[in-house]
Amino acid sequence: MKYEIKGGNLPVVTVSLNSGESMFTESGGMSWMTENIRMETNTKGGLMKGLRRTLAGDSLFMTTYTAEQNNCQISFCSSYPGEIKALTLQKGQSIICQKSSFLAGESTLDVDLYFKKNIGVGFFGGEGFILQKLSGPGTAFVEMDGAMIEYDLAPGEVMKIDQGHIGMFEESVSFDIQAVKGMKNIFLSGEGLFLATLKGPGKVWLQTMPLSRLVQLVASSLPPRG
Repeated sequence: MKYEIKGGNLPVVTVSLNSGESMFTESGGMSWMTENIRMETNTKGGLMKGLRRTLAGDSLFMTTYTAEQNNCQISFCSSYPGEIKALTLQKGQSIICQKSSFLAGESTLDVDLYFKKNIGVGFFGGEGFILQKLSGPGTAFVEMDGAMIEYDLAPGEVMKIDQGHIGMFEESVSFDIQAVKGMKNIFLSGEGLFLATLKGPGKVWLQTMPLSRLVQLVASSLPPRG
């Protein structure tokens, strides 16, 4: 399997498949493809697995595209302005991603719900409460909102983040929620009551323009309805 990502602020990944190779994506995720690619739609893992994926922002049904001859091509476009990141995961390796970030991947990948059991995260985690877990082996394509910034956290190193800016992080990174200190900070900073914390070791990828913030900016610029 070969791939190419291009398109600037509205990226598209084009994957070249040889006979027998396959990709899968959520319902409606495919943008265009050449002929001689077979489609098969199912819950990929059973009904309960499909329902778990819906909680993480994906569709109940997934569609697998399998090449029936060499040099077939299939393309997947980002849903909004941002970046597409390719991740090659080994068997037993996982990555934790923001809700709805999975775009497409090899059929050997597993896409599941990642649920943080910490009760504080559950009540106050906001966008970071329910995440996706992608497990190898295989290559996954993940879409991020805006530009993507990568950090490599040392053991014990902590970064405090507005939850919406979390793109993805390695499974070795600890995720939690921390209260903002100081009454003025709580009511005047615009950050709310809580911030997410990511604690190393491991890599984290942050996104500069969460979709929720973009929606708020657009909504605030619209003229009032008369």
